[in-house]
Amino acid sequence: MSGLEGISVKVESSGCSETESWGNAVPILHEIRHALARLLEQGEATIIDLRSIPMGPGDERRLFDALGEGELRAELDALGRSTIRESRYPAVWIVEHFNGNDEVVGRFVEITWIPSILQAQAEDVRAGLDSLAESLAADAGK
Repeated sequence: MSGLEGISVKVESSGCSETESWGNAVPILHEIRHALARLLEQGEATIIDLRSIPMGPGDERRLFDALGEGELRAELDALGRSTIRESRYPAVWIVEHFNGNDEVVGRFVEITWIPSILQAQAEDVRAGLDSLAESLAADAGK
């Protein structure tokens, strides 16, 4: 034997399970705490993109367990399904976006008074105002 063929290799499992963690949940919770303070003191909203943070097995579950469930939940169907749920901490929202195959394509924690996806856009409000005005004018002409 010569070269690499003579080197024995043993493959072992890392042993990580879905309940184990790399420890990223706690730092994210601290970031959320600081973001809540900024929201109250300065009115500054914060969005944490969970898909851009390296999460170990179990980190996301630990984070969501710590955030818990609040009183509000909304589901949208605009260019794919999105769910918005309040955590047990007011102004801390979990926002998830799904593709047509119901796979998560975006997962965020928003620290804000109301998630941006739920806020009406000025163009939509203008179109709604025009539509209402037209309906009222049509009804007045009857």
